[in-house]
Amino acid sequence: MKQVVLARTVEDIPCAADFALIEAPDTGCPDGGVLAEVVDVSLDPYVGSRIRGRHMGEPPPRPGLDPIPGHAIMRVLESRTPGFNVGDMAWTTEGAWAERIALAASSLRRIDTATVPPGAWLSVLGMPGLTAWAGVTQLAKVGADDVLLVDAAAGAVGGTAGQLAKAAGARVVGIAGGPGKCRLAREVFGFDACIDYKAPGWLDELDRALPAPPTVHFENVSTSMLEVALARLKPYGRVVLCGLAGQYHASGGPARIPVGPIIGKRAQLMGLVVYDFYPQWDTFIREAMPLVQAGRLRYVEDRVTGLENAPALFERLMAGNNTGKCVVAVSPGRPA
Repeated sequence: MKQVVLARTVEDIPCAADFALIEAPDTGCPDGGVLAEVVDVSLDPYVGSRIRGRHMGEPPPRPGLDPIPGHAIMRVLESRTPGFNVGDMAWTTEGAWAERIALAASSLRRIDTATVPPGAWLSVLGMPGLTAWAGVTQLAKVGADDVLLVDAAAGAVGGTAGQLAKAAGARVVGIAGGPGKCRLAREVFGFDACIDYKAPGWLDELDRALPAPPTVHFENVSTSMLEVALARLKPYGRVVLCGLAGQYHASGGPARIPVGPIIGKRAQLMGLVVYDFYPQWDTFIREAMPLVQAGRLRYVEDRVTGLENAPALFERLMAGNNTGKCVVAVSPGRPA
């Protein structure tokens, strides 16, 4: 079978040339588990840190040996567990950039692809959705009286966070890079406003979009964006620190948070690590599924077909040039 591995040790921002498509020995079905073909595999920003050995202490894949990790939608080919039958569709956080994988049943979740599009399970019902839900509903507890400011607003997490806040009745203002991404946030995700940080005078535009100070800020990008938000945050506002994408591949020391503005605003900062909320995944699905089915929780994919195209899409993701959730269609006969 085919799989994507590292072609060499990666010490800088990953690019397409850092990966190789190889033929690997096929694997059998484990006792108590399944052998499945990968239908779709998700490409996520955390993988850029993982392959450099900088993600939550997890070891990087070994060049030439280990497939690149990725959440995946799969179709069961063989089962040695009563929990799954051949043909069942499943989702896992332990997938890989590979044509087939063997997993224990405990690593899988059976999914409904009849009433919910398959892509939803890698985006608004997948890890990006859980991340956004955890920050908006569990940490910041956004409600109808809130004004949410979120950067990376066109991304899988930022876009979902804004939609969940809108569903709770909040006003939502996004920040994104480029007019196309801002249009996506407004017209597809339903944000009240979205400001292009690449445009001249964007800070003045942001102030005009915020007739009332934000009560909640959802940070995905950088400490400099955090400072922009803190300068506008309502006193005693809440800040969810979800990620600092601009820091993931920096060669210097750790990011430095501006303490002065935090004290001045009496702000409450909450760090978000999505793994803490894995035990609440069922609760999240129960709350988010009706929104997806009603068209109130939407997603956009940046999709390619074939594992051979995964490295180029990942390079685009690392450069911030993707639009929407990055997904690779791996197996033919993908369900509609």
